[in-house]
Amino acid sequence: MEQDIFKVIRKFETLSNETIVRFTKSFNKSIGLSPILVLSELNKNGLQKSTVLASNLGYTPGAITNISTKLVKEKYVERIYNEEDRRNVLLKITPKGKELLQEAIVKGEKLHIELFSALSEEELQQLLTLYEKILQNLSDKEK
Repeated sequence: MEQDIFKVIRKFETLSNETIVRFTKSFNKSIGLSPILVLSELNKNGLQKSTVLASNLGYTPGAITNISTKLVKEKYVERIYNEEDRRNVLLKITPKGKELLQEAIVKGEKLHIELFSALSEEELQQLLTLYEKILQNLSDKEK
């Protein structure tokens, strides 16, 4: 059984990697998946310190600094400075960043529909049930 688990993991990782490569090739922007994830997090949760953003996304503070610098340069994100303490800097998604994020979401949805169209309705329901079971197992282990 253990060998089969690792086969499943390798197939899942291959699928994930292939999806990322296809997304990046089809998106035609000078921006990768990590900056899109940063935009998504800022859009969902609003203003954030880079350290909080790094923690929420599982990135190092240095990685977030590099990503945010590029996003600021491209005007997808802006830095908001606290006038009383200029060391306290928050990141905020801009309207241009929201537009880019929406484009990425649409492109990602099209890609996923294409990938999962290989499955029948029954297979899709089975896969959904399996993913939910695995996620529930993770949730139970955190308690």
